Amino acid sequence: MNVNTIKAVYFIGAGGIGMSALVRYFLSIGKKVGGYDRTPSELTEKLIHEGAQIHYQEDVEAIPTEFRNIATTLIVYTPAIPATHAELVYFRNNGFTIQKRSQVLGMLTQTQKGLCVAGTHGKTTTSTMTAHLLHQSKVGCNAFLGGISKNYETNLLLSDKSEYVVIEADEFDRSFHWLTPFATVITATDADHLDIYGTKEAYLESFNHYTSLIRKGGALIVRKGIELSPRLQEGVSLYTYSQAEGDFHAENIRIGNGEIFFDYISPFGNIKDIQLGVPVAINIENGIAAMALAQISGVSNEEIKAAMATFRGVDRRFDFKIKNDKVVFLSDYAHHPEEIKQSILSMRALYKDKKLTGVFQPHLYTRTRDFYQAFADSLSLLDEVILTDIYPARELPIEGVSSQLIYDHLRPDIEKTLCKKEEITEVLRNKNIEVLITLGAGDIENYAQDICKILNKQ
Repeated sequence: MNVNTIKAVYFIGAGGIGMSALVRYFLSIGKKVGGYDRTPSELTEKLIHEGAQIHYQEDVEAIPTEFRNIATTLIVYTPAIPATHAELVYFRNNGFTIQKRSQVLGMLTQTQKGLCVAGTHGKTTTSTMTAHLLHQSKVGCNAFLGGISKNYETNLLLSDKSEYVVIEADEFDRSFHWLTPFATVITATDADHLDIYGTKEAYLESFNHYTSLIRKGGALIVRKGIELSPRLQEGVSLYTYSQAEGDFHAENIRIGNGEIFFDYISPFGNIKDIQLGVPVAINIENGIAAMALAQISGVSNEEIKAAMATFRGVDRRFDFKIKNDKVVFLSDYAHHPEEIKQSILSMRALYKDKKLTGVFQPHLYTRTRDFYQAFADSLSLLDEVILTDIYPARELPIEGVSSQLIYDHLRPDIEKTLCKKEEITEVLRNKNIEVLITLGAGDIENYAQDICKILNKQ
């Protein structure tokens, strides 16, 4: 089955941020698109408005007739869907072609030049930044993003002229092993998803294998100092990057008055006075990686400099909801200890003399079990911590694992509160907030609007 023979595509888990980009792609090329998702959301409602047939009951009878032709229907599912899901079982038992989201993306990297961003954290911002740099240039790109770009209000960019496709290379469930990158960045290899990999060594081996998939004549751009043993094909160029050193790095960094400027140093030509459109310190490094991919793809230095200044970020990634002289409120998707540490340090650099309060919703029981001490260490960089209950996502509870584990290991002198997520707004109503950051990959974002109302009243 190929794109030409496919007439209908049915998605199980259609409302996921990565899946929805593929929903939009197949709609854009004229295919019938339908699917299931567990709960309605703003995103699923937009997909329905754009032409997708989506329902919310796990029910074989709810599958429309046009998605029951075995010869012309492709079934796409996310690994978060259990193997026992009734609709997935129906398609499997009846001989349909079934692929993971990552397999479909892999098919695209075989016919286009894949610019892929892998790593434990930083993937979404770096890939969205890369897509923006190419989209604003004569090179152009297609892009399947892991977040909603604030420049374009979508997670899908299309070009009928460009040979490049920008993809977030997700290591969960070894998904990125389906890709054939032309050039890839690896941002970090801090252990994660140990419910899938079992050990840190297996997690690292997954990244080592990923490097062997880069096309001959392509490039690997790896953050200097991370644990990685690349296995590169003949003719693949290896580069390093970081904020301070490497083949690609920054010099003459200036942070002040809510702005960040720096000089970009590169073997493909330096660029003076880069301005960050989203001025948080971690975006210096994200920007260096994105600019490296852009230069390798033929984007000019003038185009890069202009586009970096106009990048507006990604929903839920250093997403400023309120920013004025009285109060600052930022939402961030950070859900790994190292991500949280970098988020807090970036905010500290911007607001040195302000009290920094963080609300954290842990994501997954297994991740909390494996990293509760590291979470506590990172959160202890705040002045005040508000912890909610764990967002389970695909998991069932684990006995003895709760947010209390993190709470009990926070530094003794820190201000701290433990509450249910439904109590967040009431807790904040009684706090004196100067700078607030909400952290987590669950549904904490659903409370952002109410938090804004409370802070604006204060």
